[in-house]
Amino acid sequence: MQSLKAIAKLVARWVCVALVLPLATLTGFGRCAWLYTMLAQACALVPGLVGDYVRIAFYKLTLQRCALSSRISFGSFFAHREAAVGSHVYIGPYCILGQCRIGDRTQIASYVQVLSGRRQHARDPAGQIGGGVFEPIEIGADCWIGASSVIMATVGSGTTVGAGAVVVKELPPGVVAVGNPAQVIREVRRETA
Repeated sequence: MQSLKAIAKLVARWVCVALVLPLATLTGFGRCAWLYTMLAQACALVPGLVGDYVRIAFYKLTLQRCALSSRISFGSFFAHREAAVGSHVYIGPYCILGQCRIGDRTQIASYVQVLSGRRQHARDPAGQIGGGVFEPIEIGADCWIGASSVIMATVGSGTTVGAGAVVVKELPPGVVAVGNPAQVIREVRRETA
């Protein structure tokens, strides 16, 4: 029974890939930035389980890398195609993700923002905004990113980021960090076999 369910999911995922292929082709597989953004936002609004499958299929065809085994919930979208999503990743509702790489089995709660680095809005000598630099943000494997967090720097593998935390400097692997700005409060104990 379990293998039948897995086969049905796999078939449904590939059917969705076939359905969104014309959309991905229109965007030049993500290379036409304005059209990619428009269609990514449209896919974010497809409701229910079908929407989850449509989003993952669209990103499979447009992002640098995206595993079909992952899940992206309603209202969430990648603002830039320069992103990668590992296998078995869960992204909750209403997340906005910039240039980032998300490791395998990471779970991201609702309303999380992953910005494209800390220097995306720089000021010139006159104090005007412009000319920033996008920097990809790495989120390691097996992380938990709590609701309403803002991620602006690398998060090491196995790290937990508490709800509402603002990560402005790199977090090492295997820690729990909370607050604004996020501070490490303890290390995660690992079971040894």
